[in-house]
Amino acid sequence: MTEQLLRLSRERRFLVLLGVICLALIGGALYMQVVLGEAPCPLCILQRYALLLIAVFAFIGAALRGSRGITVCEGLVVLSAIGGIAAAGRHVYILANPAVSCGVDTLQPIVDGLPLASVLPLVFQVEGFCATPYPPVLGLSLAQWALVAFILTAILVPLGIYRNRRGTRPL
Repeated sequence: MTEQLLRLSRERRFLVLLGVICLALIGGALYMQVVLGEAPCPLCILQRYALLLIAVFAFIGAALRGSRGITVCEGLVVLSAIGGIAAAGRHVYILANPAVSCGVDTLQPIVDGLPLASVLPLVFQVEGFCATPYPPVLGLSLAQWALVAFILTAILVPLGIYRNRRGTRPL
């Protein structure tokens, strides 16, 4: 294998790992919802959508052979992470300022009207309020953990592209 193909192979493995981590985070959220009874709010559901989009784009990118296609998918991963940063950042703000509402009256019908809410209501339907405090996990709220994950994704994916692709021609 050439050095360039080895670099793309490493990038594909990273994308698969990223996709698996995102699906695991959704699984953890479902565990907390079903087993622990923590009802998801509209911003929680939007974060799940962002995680799902990151996973889908990461898996598609990992399946592609050319560096241009992988780069497009990685760009979509970063855009999805930025959307997740917006939702998680707002959620963290609301948890820090409980008097502020997430606009459940406004957001709930919009989020519940998205296609996956009717296909998978357990995963993508709003049941709770954004200001509801749940016990922290390792000292951080779920929204704070999600924000960390989205920020890391938005930073590490472009860094990986830069690191793997500097000085190489596209395939």
